[in-house]
Amino acid sequence: MVALTAGGFGAWLVERMHGTGTDASELAQRLGVTRALVEAWLDNRSEPSPDHLVLLRRLFAHDSDTGRDIGNHAEDRGRPERAPIVWYHRPAHDDGGRELGNAAAFAFEADLEVLAREATQNSLDERDRRNDRPVRVRYTLHELSGDMLARFRTAIRWHDLRPHYEAAAAQDQKVGRVISAGLRELLERDRLVLLRVDDYNANGLTGDDYEDGRFAAVVRRQLESRKSDAAAGGSYGLGKATLWATSRLGLVLMNSTLSEPHEGRTRRRLIGRLDLPWREVDGRRYAGPAWLGRPDDDADNAEVVRSWWADEETVESLHLTREDDEPGTSFLIVGAHDVASLAGSGQDGDADADDDEDSLERMHHRLVRALGRNFWAAMTAGGEKQPLLEASVRTLRNGVEHLGEERVDPQVHQPARSRALRAFLSGTTVDRLTEAGQVALTTVPLKVPERDGVAGTAGEHRAVLLVTDATDADGRIDRVTAMRGNRMTVKTSWVPGLPVGTNPFQAVLLAGRAAGEDAPFAAEAEEFLRASEPPEHNKWGQTEELRMRYSASAHRRIGALTSETNKAVHELVALPKEKKPGGTSKVKSRLKISEKSARRAAGAPTPPALDDLAAVIDPSGAWCVTAEVKVPSGGQPWRMNPVAKLEVRSGPRPVVAWAELVAVRNCEVTDGVLHFPPGTRRAVFRGVTDVSTHPVRAALTGLVVELQENKGGAV
Repeated sequence: MVALTAGGFGAWLVERMHGTGTDASELAQRLGVTRALVEAWLDNRSEPSPDHLVLLRRLFAHDSDTGRDIGNHAEDRGRPERAPIVWYHRPAHDDGGRELGNAAAFAFEADLEVLAREATQNSLDERDRRNDRPVRVRYTLHELSGDMLARFRTAIRWHDLRPHYEAAAAQDQKVGRVISAGLRELLERDRLVLLRVDDYNANGLTGDDYEDGRFAAVVRRQLESRKSDAAAGGSYGLGKATLWATSRLGLVLMNSTLSEPHEGRTRRRLIGRLDLPWREVDGRRYAGPAWLGRPDDDADNAEVVRSWWADEETVESLHLTREDDEPGTSFLIVGAHDVASLAGSGQDGDADADDDEDSLERMHHRLVRALGRNFWAAMTAGGEKQPLLEASVRTLRNGVEHLGEERVDPQVHQPARSRALRAFLSGTTVDRLTEAGQVALTTVPLKVPERDGVAGTAGEHRAVLLVTDATDADGRIDRVTAMRGNRMTVKTSWVPGLPVGTNPFQAVLLAGRAAGEDAPFAAEAEEFLRASEPPEHNKWGQTEELRMRYSASAHRRIGALTSETNKAVHELVALPKEKKPGGTSKVKSRLKISEKSARRAAGAPTPPALDDLAAVIDPSGAWCVTAEVKVPSGGQPWRMNPVAKLEVRSGPRPVVAWAELVAVRNCEVTDGVLHFPPGTRRAVFRGVTDVSTHPVRAALTGLVVELQENKGGAV
C-alpha cells in the first residue's frame, strides 16, 4: 500500500476503502481511471475532479458521514464544489409530437467519403483568416476494447445513457435498427470505433451557449449556417449532420479552443450532443436530443446543461486531448461506421467480423482517398501562395499506433491537376501546349444574372481554364474539374466530342474567387455559383435557392458556362492543321478497318469493334496508329487483340508485330491484350508497328487493322 500522509483527502479515502474492503485496483476499475491516479489520491499527490468526487460519494454512500466529509474536504482546500457533469435529455413535446430521428442526418449516407468532404469543408470555411497559414485537419481512427473501453464508458456516463439507448433500439424504424447494431458491437463484441476530427488554425466554437454564434449553430440548432464568407463551401447548415450520421450511437463529443475568449477563457470548452429518436424511459417521455454538460443555474429549466471548461484529466478520459493551444475544434464521433464502403466492397451480412464496415484499414484508406480526391486543390501551393489546407489520417488501437499518420499529398493523388493549379498560382502557364508537362491557360465567360428576377446581366465573369497532360495516376482522363473560392472539387465532367488522336488531358476550371480576386465580377460569380449548389455541393445547376435569389431561368447561365468550357478545351487540345504530321492525307486512303468477323452462335453477344482509325508513317518507316473502339452494352469484360496487317496487291495479308501498344482512354493493355472496364462504351488505344517485321516498306503498302477476340472471349 502507498504510504499515507496524516490527514487530508488521502486519509479520508483510505479509511473508506478499508471499511469496504476495496483496494486501489478495484476502485480504479469502478471509476474508470488508472490505478496510478487512485494511488496519487491516497498519498495526497493529486485531488479528484468534481466529477470523481460525486462518483466517490455514490460508491461510499453507506457511510453517514460521507457527504459531509467529502464536501468539507473540498471547502477546506478552498475549492468550492461545482455541479457534476450530467446528461440532459430534452423532454417530449406537450402536444404529443414525435421526431423519430434527426431529419438533417437523413440528408447524408453513413459514408466516410461524405463525412470527409463535409467536415473538411467546414474546417476550410472556419480557417482563421487573421493569418495566411493553412487550416490543419487530422482524422484519427481509434479502436477501443477491454479496459480502455470500460474507462471510456465510465467517462461518458454510460450507466445513465444505457436505458435511453435500449429504449431507442427497441423501436422498429431506421434509427432504432442502426442503434441496435451499435449496441451489439459495443456490448457483445466489446469493441468501439472512435473517429476524431481535429482542426487547427480555425475559429473554434465561439459565442454564447444559446445565443447566435458558432457554438449554438453547431451544438444547439439545425439548418443554420453561420458562414459569413461568400467563398464558404457550406450554405445550408446541413454538413455538421454528417458527424452524427456517421455515429451508430448518434453521439458526438466536442472540445474547442477558441480564437476569441468566452467568459474570459479559450481552452478546453467541452460539450456532448446525442441524437436519438423519441423514446420513453422509466415512464418519462423524451423528445430526442440530449446534451452532456454542467447544469446551468441561470436556465429556466434547472435540468438544462451548458458547455463547461474541463480539466486536462477529464479531456484525456474522453479522448479529446488536443496537441497544442492553437484555436480550433475536436469532434469525437463515438461508434463510427462506414456503410457505403461495405456496399462498395460487395460484402453481405454474413461477412467475417474482421471485414465489416468498421475495418480500420479500409476506413483509413477511404479517408485518405476522399481527402485527396476532393481537396487536392486546397492543399496545393504555388509561388508565394501557401495552401489553404493540410490534411492527414492516423489509426490507433487502444492508444497504440496501428497505421502511422499519413499526410495527404495532392501531387500523389492528383498529379496532373495539382501541376495545373501550381502553374497558375506561380504564374508559369502558357497559351498553348507545345511540350509535355506544360499548363495552358485561357478564360471562359460566365454571364452572372441580375438578382431578384430582374432581367439582364450583372456582369461578365472570366473563369480560368487550365489544361495539361494527363498521367496514369489521375484516374479518368479528358475531364474538367470545377471549383470556386474554397478550392473544393464541386464537379468533374467528361468533355464530349473529342476527335480520335487527342492527347489525354486533365482540365481545371477555377470560377468565382478561385479565379483570383482581380478576376472581373469574382464576388458576384462566387455568390451565384454557391446558390446553384445542392446540400452535397457536388454540382452546379437548378436549385430552389438559385430560383428565389435570381430567376427561374438563371441555371441556363451555368449550361452556357459548360458549353464555353468544353469549346475552349477543344481549342486547347486540338492539333493545329499546320502542325499535323506530314503525309496524313496521303496515308488516310491506305488505311482500312477489317470487316472480317468470326461466325457467332445465334444470340451470342457482339464483341467490341473498331469504329475509327487514324495513322501516320514515322521517319523510321513504322505505322503509328490511333484507333477508337466501340464497345457494346452488356457489361461483359471483353479481351481483344489488335492485329495489324499490310495491304498488298496479291496473296494473303502479312501480319506485322506491334513494337508498342498503349491504352489511351477507357481501356487497359496487358501483354498485348485490350481490356475494357465495365460500363465502357468507347475506348481509344495507340500502336506502333515493328519495322523489323515489315516484308516491304510501309510507303509501298496499305494498313489493315483487325480487332480479334482473344481466346476465352467474354469471361
